[in-house]
Amino acid sequence: MALTRRDLGIGVGVVVLAIVATGILAFQAGGEGAAPAATRPSAGASPSASGPPTTAQIYQAVAPSVVTIETTLPDGGATGTGVVANATGTILTAYHVVKGGTAIKVRFADGTESAARVAGSNAELDIATLTPATLPDVLVPAVLGNSGRIAVGNDVVAIGNQLGLTSSTTTGVISGLDRAAANPDGTKLTGLIQFDAAVNPGSSGGPLVNAKGEVIGIVVALANPTSAGTFVGVGFAVPIGAALGSTGPGEPGPEQ
Repeated sequence: MALTRRDLGIGVGVVVLAIVATGILAFQAGGEGAAPAATRPSAGASPSASGPPTTAQIYQAVAPSVVTIETTLPDGGATGTGVVANATGTILTAYHVVKGGTAIKVRFADGTESAARVAGSNAELDIATLTPATLPDVLVPAVLGNSGRIAVGNDVVAIGNQLGLTSSTTTGVISGLDRAAANPDGTKLTGLIQFDAAVNPGSSGGPLVNAKGEVIGIVVALANPTSAGTFVGVGFAVPIGAALGSTGPGEPGPEQ
């Protein structure tokens, strides 16, 4: 199966891992849903009276930290997702969302828009950090977890702007650990978290969240044996520990 420059796929055997950037697959940015209102930071999702946090509670805790990223490219544009990683406003995202961009704009959950610049990047991990020029009145950093304490079967939630549908939320489980994939240029992504919460073009750079509402990974790719570039049950995320270590966005996350 031939991969064009705009496919920017990564292959594992006969499986094509389509990079999840909206501009790459020509999906339009934006959605009809209203952006979630920003709230003050909390220590992850609060458990309900009858047990652990529900998906709705996890979403309410994390959504104020999720941002939309729009990148202007010489031949078009790309749209992806990011997450506020610390109290200074550093945003973690996937490197391919902003790679080669001539301009980057971020939109926070409260609707605040700002230009942003790439502060750090690691192409081998497909991770970048952004520094926005303007911050919202109420900045809500995500609670970062410890991706060294995860296991196959753990529940996860993915939040992102898949297919231009802003702040979409899906659930699933971790279905594999320490996965590897090869880029067409020979570079490799290694140590990836495999999960089955649905992600699609536009999800790239969004948070993968555990059952406590802590970010444990940054979504970077999906697997698809066809050229469609849509989700068939296998997504991949860079563990948050590797993402933090690769670009140095600041505050480490708590243990899970």
